[in-house]
This record gives sequence, structure tokens and C-alpha cells, in this order.
Amino acid sequence: MTKYAPSWLQLREDADAAARAAELIEPVRSFLNEQDEVVVRDLGCGTGSLGRWLARRLPGRQRWILHDRDPDLLTHAQARTSRPDHALDGSEVTVVTEQRDITELRAEDLAGTSLVAASALLDLLTAEEMSRLAEACVEARCAVLFTLSVSGRVVLSPKDRFDVEISDAFNAHQRRVTGGRWLLGPDAVDVAFGVFERLGATARRAPSPWRLGADQAALTAEWLTGWVGAACEQRPELAADGDSYLRWRLAQCAAGELNAVIQHEDLLVVPA
Repeated sequence: MTKYAPSWLQLREDADAAARAAELIEPVRSFLNEQDEVVVRDLGCGTGSLGRWLARRLPGRQRWILHDRDPDLLTHAQARTSRPDHALDGSEVTVVTEQRDITELRAEDLAGTSLVAASALLDLLTAEEMSRLAEACVEARCAVLFTLSVSGRVVLSPKDRFDVEISDAFNAHQRRVTGGRWLLGPDAVDVAFGVFERLGATARRAPSPWRLGADQAALTAEWLTGWVGAACEQRPELAADGDSYLRWRLAQCAAGELNAVIQHEDLLVVPA
């Protein structure tokens, strides 16, 4: 699966925190309310930003198990979460890391898990991987909170006619076949929602957009470079115009003249 630099994950952490759908937290609390210890598995944890955001919003004693295939990211996550932390009600939060391929998780691996959580993960899965993960979660009767899945909708201000071409090419890149895997990309939440409902679980979705302005210029510039780069990789014929478009947009960004809304969706699932 895609390998991300810790610097990128740290750069986006504040925007991720501001974007996540806070209205989904109360149903999570209600589900976890009577458990003596909340066990949370953070899939594809990166540097652990989801845990830093969510742990303080949940009550009760918590044990977080951070999963990732990348040992370097697990090292960063462990270092950044090794300091004492506390739940919403002051209860203790402990953190351990586990290097593994999260696409191979089965129900028996999730035994005793209260909540399976992830951030910016679903769009990197295939439909088969998503189905297996959903089946494991439903069979293990744990709640699920998947945040910040790319939905494929971007609005830049000021607008330009080339925005749509870049956006369409980027979305095609997100749905690409890589290493024999056909990624869900912007279709991820639709697919996941349907799978969980067919399995009899109660699913709910909510928007979680990044809203980037002049005060997030560094993040906007990094996102913009990756967005245009992926689009031109998918459609090489866009490269010439894409280069000039990117330079123009980056100049706007540096001048504080560019605003961007990048749409994501969050998905909450609770057992029937």
C-alpha cells in the first residue's frame, strides 16, 4: 500500500482534526459506555494522529493498538504517544504498536476489540479487502469509525476551467490498478456503507471537508502539488498545461489568495 512520509502526516494533522465529523462521536460514546476497558485498533495509524484526536473525546480506560505496515511510521507513532495521556474523564490511555498488514485482519484477530478506527484509509483498499474487513468487524461485534475518506470533490476559489480536468484525472488515479489491486478511491465510502448495511450493521456517514485558506498555505501547497502530480501521472497529456497551472496556483497560495475545500467523508458503524 501507499507509503507516506511522516512530514506529510504531521503537516495535515491539524486540518484532519478540524475536519473530522464531531457529530459521530456521541454515538461512539454511547456504544462504548458500559465497557470496563475500551480497546481501540487504529488501522494504518501513520504517526498516530487519530488516537491523539479521539482518545481525549472518549471516556473510560482505553487501550490503543496502533497497526501499520511501515515500521518507521510505527516508531514515530510510538514516540509521539509515549507521553502520558488521558481520556475525556481523566482515565488512563495506554498505547502499543503492532506491525501487520491490516488487509489480512479476521474476526478472531479483533476478539475483545471495542472500536476499529482509521483515518484516510478506505480509499486505499480494494472492494474485496473492504468486504473482508467489514465482515471481520461485524462478526467481532465491534464498532467502526473510518474518518477522512476521499470523496473526489474539490472546490478551488478562484475557480479555473482546468480545475475539472485535473480533478477528474486525479479521481481516475485514485481508482487505478496498482500491484494487481484495483483501488476504491472516491468510491470507498459508498462501497463500505453498502457492505456494512448488507451485513446487518447500522451505518451512518457524515461530511468531513478540509477547508484550507491563507493560514494553511504550507499544507495547501503540498496537497496541490500532489493533486496535480497524480492527475498528470494518470493523464500524461495534461503535463504541459498542468505545470503552468500548478505554478500559477502555487503563486496564489503563497500570496494568500487561494482557498480550497477538499471533501472527505466519515463513516460510523455500530453492530445491530
